[in-house]
Amino acid sequence: MELMHGLTTITFDDEGFFFFSYYKIVRQRPRRIRLQAGLLEGAPKSAGPALGGRRAPSGQACARASRARARTRARPDARRCGRFWRTVQAGLAQAQDALTRKRARYLLQRAVEVSAELGASCTCGPREGNGPSLFWWSEKKKDELLKFWENYILIMETLEGNQIHVIKPVLPKLSSLFEYAVSKADGNWLFHPSWHMCIYKRMFESENKILTKEGVIHFLELYETKVLPFSPECSEFIIGPLMDALSESSLYSRSPGQLIGSGSPLGLKLQKFLVTYVSLLPEEIKSSFLLKFIQKMSSRHWCAIPILFLSKALANVPRCKALGLEGLLALRDVLQCTMITHQILLRGAAQCYLLQTAMNLVDVEKVSLSDVSTFLMCLRPEESLGRGTSLWTELCDWLRVNENRFRRALACGSGGPPETSALNAYVRSLAQEYIKSPALETGENCFMPDWFEAKLVAMMVLLAVDVEGMKSQYSEKRRTQNVLRIFLDPLLESLMKFGTNAYMPLLKTDRCLQLLVKLLHTCMLKGSSTQDDEVFTLLQNFVLSTTESISEFILRRLTMNELSSVSDLDRCHLYLMVLTELINLHSRVGWKRGNPIWRVISPLKNACIRHLQEMDHGQEPTLGTQVQRAISMAVLATLCEATERTPHLQLDCLEAGPSDTFLSALPLNCPLQRPPAWGGDSIFHCSLREESSSSRGWGRVAAGYIHHQWVCLAFLLRRYHTLIPTAVGEVPEPILPAVHMPAQTLQSALEALAVLPSDQVLPVFHCMHVLVPKLLTSSESLCIESFDMAWKIISALSNTQLIFWSNLKAFVQFVFDTKVLTIAAKIKGQAYFKIKEIMYKIIEMSAIKTGVFNTLISYCCKSWIVSASNVSQVSLSSAKNYSELVLEACIFGTVFRRDQRLIQDVQTYIENLGHDCAANTVIENTKREDHYVRICAVKFLCVLDGSNLSQKLFMEDLAIKLLEKDELVSKSRTRYYVNSQHHRVKNRIWQTLLVLFPRFDQNFLNRIIDKIFQAGFINNQASIKYFIEWIIILILHKFPQFIPKFWDCFSSGEENLKTSICTFLSVLSHVDIIVQNVPEKKPVLKQALIIVLQWCFSHNFSVRLYALVALKRIWRMCKTWHVDEVDALTSVIESSLSQVENMAGAGNAKKNWQRIQEHFFFETFHPLKDYCLETIFYILPRLSGLVEDEWIPIGKFTRFTDIPLDEGFQWYLSPTQLCELKPGDWAQQDIGSNSGEAEDQSEWTDVQKKIIPWKTDVPDLDLELVFQDRIAKLGKSISRLIVVASLIDKPTNLGGLCRTCEVFGASALVVGGLQCTRDKQFQCLSVSAEQWLPLLEVKPPQLIDFLQQKKAEGYTVIGVEQTARSVDLTQYSFPERSLLLLGNEREGIPANLIPQLDVCVEIPQQGIIRSLNVHVSGALLIWEYTRQQLLKHGDTGS
Repeated sequence: MELMHGLTTITFDDEGFFFFSYYKIVRQRPRRIRLQAGLLEGAPKSAGPALGGRRAPSGQACARASRARARTRARPDARRCGRFWRTVQAGLAQAQDALTRKRARYLLQRAVEVSAELGASCTCGPREGNGPSLFWWSEKKKDELLKFWENYILIMETLEGNQIHVIKPVLPKLSSLFEYAVSKADGNWLFHPSWHMCIYKRMFESENKILTKEGVIHFLELYETKVLPFSPECSEFIIGPLMDALSESSLYSRSPGQLIGSGSPLGLKLQKFLVTYVSLLPEEIKSSFLLKFIQKMSSRHWCAIPILFLSKALANVPRCKALGLEGLLALRDVLQCTMITHQILLRGAAQCYLLQTAMNLVDVEKVSLSDVSTFLMCLRPEESLGRGTSLWTELCDWLRVNENRFRRALACGSGGPPETSALNAYVRSLAQEYIKSPALETGENCFMPDWFEAKLVAMMVLLAVDVEGMKSQYSEKRRTQNVLRIFLDPLLESLMKFGTNAYMPLLKTDRCLQLLVKLLHTCMLKGSSTQDDEVFTLLQNFVLSTTESISEFILRRLTMNELSSVSDLDRCHLYLMVLTELINLHSRVGWKRGNPIWRVISPLKNACIRHLQEMDHGQEPTLGTQVQRAISMAVLATLCEATERTPHLQLDCLEAGPSDTFLSALPLNCPLQRPPAWGGDSIFHCSLREESSSSRGWGRVAAGYIHHQWVCLAFLLRRYHTLIPTAVGEVPEPILPAVHMPAQTLQSALEALAVLPSDQVLPVFHCMHVLVPKLLTSSESLCIESFDMAWKIISALSNTQLIFWSNLKAFVQFVFDTKVLTIAAKIKGQAYFKIKEIMYKIIEMSAIKTGVFNTLISYCCKSWIVSASNVSQVSLSSAKNYSELVLEACIFGTVFRRDQRLIQDVQTYIENLGHDCAANTVIENTKREDHYVRICAVKFLCVLDGSNLSQKLFMEDLAIKLLEKDELVSKSRTRYYVNSQHHRVKNRIWQTLLVLFPRFDQNFLNRIIDKIFQAGFINNQASIKYFIEWIIILILHKFPQFIPKFWDCFSSGEENLKTSICTFLSVLSHVDIIVQNVPEKKPVLKQALIIVLQWCFSHNFSVRLYALVALKRIWRMCKTWHVDEVDALTSVIESSLSQVENMAGAGNAKKNWQRIQEHFFFETFHPLKDYCLETIFYILPRLSGLVEDEWIPIGKFTRFTDIPLDEGFQWYLSPTQLCELKPGDWAQQDIGSNSGEAEDQSEWTDVQKKIIPWKTDVPDLDLELVFQDRIAKLGKSISRLIVVASLIDKPTNLGGLCRTCEVFGASALVVGGLQCTRDKQFQCLSVSAEQWLPLLEVKPPQLIDFLQQKKAEGYTVIGVEQTARSVDLTQYSFPERSLLLLGNEREGIPANLIPQLDVCVEIPQQGIIRSLNVHVSGALLIWEYTRQQLLKHGDTGS
């Protein structure tokens, strides 16, 4: 047999000795090292076949072995060779196949056995430093060593099972290994820690992710309770296998029962572990460990969640001077890894934590300010490092504390007076060097400089100014102004010369304007107003002082034919950015007459129109003229956008006149002709730039020209929308072709959508928004075509994150415009059905791309509300035709995949951190979660007024559609599981009906009351039952005239009531609320009492419990109101209630009576006081066991401000103690449940007894007597074996077990559901055995109680499972009263049932596969039990 590892081979020779060989690059004769006393006769027999099929040695072999021992005394011992043990460890931890791992375990076991037999001390080679040897033996510590290796081998064998419920009980032994491994005297390692790492590595590489997670958590928890000595192997293991395991995102999922947003348990343990471990590291080791840890983070592509929690753990490591320049560069590489993920919030949060890591761990004396600034440039201001955030403040404080400690660059001079700080000197030098003209100028056709330097200078200037502001917080404020002026003097001086110095180098002007733009963008405070920001005010004043010079420069550059190359298109974009910023600054401070912007805009507009008019002269276009035309159109588009934003500009420029006529008359979609010189000009083959590309193709230039043309046209259409005719032939004066001929314009828009790239179509959508409402009546087919074309573009963009959302918003605005919806609903043409088709397509897309439906429902609801405040009848009468939209919104929400749910959980966790994580401040919360769809719809419904006829009709129509939807869902699938999509939809339907209920009047309820009562008859999950019961209680309370209809529900047929009676009994338990508005309460109470008494005698235990709860409440009310008519029933009622309250030793019956009385719905819940959004959408779903995805916290309702509610709205919070309760263990169930595995009856009807008030001395019906009686009647021999198969899923296994139990005379077979006997596969294998064998139904959640009951009756509970203390089947003697518990086919016996077992029996195995089919296992044990019982009773004839 061979065990391979690298170039090392361990084999057995013919005499049963071990030897191993290793080969160098030049093949030599292998060196053989024998393992003394390594004969196979000392090995377990079961290991023989697995180790190459060898048999036990014969007598001759033993003689040869004796001679061999004599020969080997002078030979080397394999136990002393480190390579041997490294190979064994590799076989234990790294081998992919089970056979190799088994061989490695056998080698280890034999080595320990040999060492114990020889008794001599043994050490494997020299020690590595102060650490222990890989293997050693001492006779003095023989017992401790044997105990350690016995537990070690047991753990490694158990890990082969790969089942967490088998392995988890053994994990405490893993903890004890560390207690053996560390000396109590000096705290050093006794055993080499690499042995422990083999166990963890085996767990980390398991295919079972649950086992991997358990292994990672166990390792991370080591240092919480133990102080382990430092070991290089541990550090290598952390940086290697542990970090590889931590890269799996699924490990960071929440624990069962943990609230959404509370954080990943593994992530929090990782943080605690890293803090503790680094704190315990020796100072000389700490730096290298952290550096390797960070380098490992940068060596692979990480998903968003692992990199986030690793970064967060690093950020919490205590401050120390551990990292130098190499560490800072490694952190920069990790930052690059974070940019790969598409999860923006997680990406931003990781950047925040990595910056905090740098501030905590970098030794500032080893890095320069230049190194720090380069690192900061890897952070995205729009995702993490935004000015005004807590992270920016923390960075400023770090710079302030360390500003004179940074390593000074050799080329960096003082740059200022002696008292100037190093930071200020560096920033001043940085700004001066930036403004200087580049040494190399390439002429007028040079390309735009990179934006990187401008970003860097702007950020460092503002950081230095804010640091100065911190220092002067309690001194003179003027110092901040002086420092900013010093930094910006070179820039301001250059900007002031722009208007007069026509010979200033082009690159210098570009760099100055780039810095200006970046200063203004970076200076904007994130999350707060800039009005009180001193730095922004100073910067604003400085820039305003240069407005005239800059505006004259821009005017000259854009109008004097100075821009003639393709690179100038990027330059034009820069100029327009600056012009836009100047307009915005002047808008903030207020417009004044003689403003330099005003003086520039008019000539700029006229010059651009002149350039465009020159297009029709017929001469062949040159590159310069075509570029100038593209620039002119871009300028006009920018002026139109600025005019629309700034009313002051609209008064004095772009007034109706020649300019508007010219723009309106321009040929649409006419691209710029490609100039002849285009193909051979080398300027089109330059490198790409960061923010724009100068190597764009001519098609891109032409598309930009058309795009800007549609921007101008959108402005004109919005400005003159009142002049657009709604019918053909109406052409008013003056002529504006694009405005006065809307059909031709819309046709051109369709053509534009066909030729424009997807990122350029936004202004076309804006034009359609204005045109479609005007043309829908006269040109419906054209409008439908525009809907289709636009939707194709949106569908194609669904995977393009950057431009999808803006285009989707524009699409929704023109397709679902209120006017469009109104007209389409009025004419009921093809457009109406097309709109609905698109509506459902958007909803369908939302199942894949979260947030799409949010855009639609938010826009529609807001537009309806705005319209409702003006002309309510018109708006909501049209909305009524689209009530399906609100209906779908009310029930919207998909069941996410596990990975999607994990990302949402982590995002919620980051959001809950609030301003402590700067990403929350910088990144806008887009509210694209599915919850916000329902929140928007619910808040919209809350705004509606029930006294308004149109709004009332809308709500009633919606309620009818909701009830129809509930009926449809119920019919489509009668069986559904808890938290399935069917369950969630039905739950949301009844939540919405509860919200609508206060607007229902008696007339409307007359129409729907039967449907509501009918819903009570349907078999539903518990959460849905609570909502149905609640709304019935509210109806009976508000409208007592429906009480007779309610009594009729109890008269329905038995088939209806067997699945619904508990629902109506729960309603009766709130009789005090129901009768509040009833003038004559006594007749109602009497009728309620008569009805409920009938159900107190039900055969079903659950029904009796609900009836008794209602009886107790009703009887209390009867005594309060002195209902004399029921005096004759007093003795019966008092006897029943007394018996149920005082039942002694009744076990589960008494326990369940206490549970149901303490249940929230009967004890705490108040149907009137608890009526609020919090109870409907958060408290009740939580208490009823609904999955956390369905809990909508009330904070989300308040944060969603798109639809504000009145200040007096009182439906938010619950005033009772209901919100403080925790979910109970009683779930409302009815008899005859057929809703799937998740619905469990609280007890087994065969075990429970009825309460018969007038016969209180009936003895308990013993289950054992039932079995014996049936066996006697069948003429079979008596057996006391109960086989429990409730955990088994497959009908074939159950059918086979049933047949086996019947053949060998088992007293009963317990199954999870009796419906399995109707399965064809079951019947095929059971061959009618179920007819002759007692079957009992006990569902898996009820097993603990059942097992405890059987124990009390004297049964021994036996589990068929491989555990650490399993007993061999051949050595176990079965008691007569035995209960055999069989595990699930895949998972075995759950961990929560293991403590209930008296003994675990294991079937001995010889092979490598470690499990048998559950039916086969059960049959073996059933036969062994039968065989033993036959021998005991001497019944050999059987």
